[in-house]
Amino acid sequence: MRIDSFAAPTMVTWQLTRDCNLACLHCCTDSAPGKALPHELSRERALSLCQEIVAAGVPYAMIVGGEPTLVPHFAEVCKTLSDGGVLLKIETNGRSFDVSTVEGLAIRSIQISIDGATPETFAKQRVGGELSRVLDSCRAVRSAGLPLEITFAPTKLNIHEASAVIDLALELGAFRFNTGELMRLGTAAKLWDKLEPSPEQYKDFLCLLERREKELAGKLELCFRPFSLNEELKGRQLEPSGTLLVLPDGRVKVTAPLPYICSDLTKHSFLEAWDAYRSAWSDPRVRNGLAHLAADPAFSAKANQWVSLDSLHSDLPVVV
Repeated sequence: MRIDSFAAPTMVTWQLTRDCNLACLHCCTDSAPGKALPHELSRERALSLCQEIVAAGVPYAMIVGGEPTLVPHFAEVCKTLSDGGVLLKIETNGRSFDVSTVEGLAIRSIQISIDGATPETFAKQRVGGELSRVLDSCRAVRSAGLPLEITFAPTKLNIHEASAVIDLALELGAFRFNTGELMRLGTAAKLWDKLEPSPEQYKDFLCLLERREKELAGKLELCFRPFSLNEELKGRQLEPSGTLLVLPDGRVKVTAPLPYICSDLTKHSFLEAWDAYRSAWSDPRVRNGLAHLAADPAFSAKANQWVSLDSLHSDLPVVV
């Protein structure tokens, strides 16, 4: 496993909060209004963690949520990381994104979700959302000269509008359109029967993506490989990711589709968490979890029932 030779992560994915101003049906983190985790990292610990990330030489960080812009110290986190030489990707739902909070920073991209080409479809999947406001945010990002990515989560509710959303991404000046099979995590797992596209819909969707990829070569990158979570995790079994996934309360997950927690940044330093992460990939519970997930993709529905690898009773969830 190559991560054994890494002195620090190549990337940090940091979920700043589980609070959100939308209640999306497909949310993989169980985020929604008022659903911030108990004991999310304080401003002081968040900023000291930024300094540790910078000192470790991490080159790239994804700031996500919930909706990360709702966190009072969001801008300070971004500035501290950027000032330290960390390139940033901000993932936001765009509902109330203020471009001025990140202007002048080292921004790799701003990623905004558009899960419908019509206001009705968009609001049905992204409950509380207004397509017009999100489109305005996308335009503001491009007007500020910042790189824009669009993400689309396919469900039974919106997959028929996928091609129109690709057209929107092109019109808005995005450089990339991200999509893939719906992940059976969080809220989506609870609503799976309502949301999961049929095999026929997925087949047509893949054909559409391959066709539009050829049409738009050199104009818009269509990013949809690996298409499924299981395809991605097959690679992880051979070569674990160099990404550290930090949860809002400072706990660190081994990988998003499994429930295992390997460290806690309220108790350990950033590099101690990295050491724990590397060791976790040799833990038989993690290897067995990957095998279980490969045999039964529905196992990912338990990913947010967190389990500490340090616990003697590791079959018991820490958080539901």
